[in-house]
Amino acid sequence: MNRKRLVPPTILIMIVVGITLSSILPRNAFTQSVDIEIKPITITDLGWMSGDWKTPAGGRAQIEEHWTLPAGGTMLGMGRTIVGGKTVEFEYLRIEQRADGIFYVASPQGRPPTDFKLTHLTGQEVVFENPEHDFPKRIIYIKNADGSLVATVDGGVKTKSQVFSYLPFRR
Repeated sequence: MNRKRLVPPTILIMIVVGITLSSILPRNAFTQSVDIEIKPITITDLGWMSGDWKTPAGGRAQIEEHWTLPAGGTMLGMGRTIVGGKTVEFEYLRIEQRADGIFYVASPQGRPPTDFKLTHLTGQEVVFENPEHDFPKRIIYIKNADGSLVATVDGGVKTKSQVFSYLPFRR
């Protein structure tokens, strides 16, 4: 018995459409390069970090961070840790736009500042790095879809990261 195999109609339609398109479109239509304008990163791209943030209640310590909106090339921030109703740590923070990039500047306990350069920004995730610093070497902020903020301080391969989960709050 000699059976002939029929080509399904959807395959025939695809072949006809392909032939038709190849005859109407210019030869380089699918290989032509397109110039895409790449927008430089500015401090306004970090506006999602602004606001008042606090770790969830019930932990041993209550940790807060407060960030201003970006303006004048800076965002100003401060953090404090409260244990047993007493401030045990504080930190002055700023993020600033400079000619050579955007920097996260931290002054824990009012000590001289340490700079961390922005090395990665995607949507609402930012990474600042200073590989020469003892701890941390990286500071990472991620804003989640539920509106929470996660800050990670990472010391590199030999040091454990510290992760801080924050919820927004109003004073």
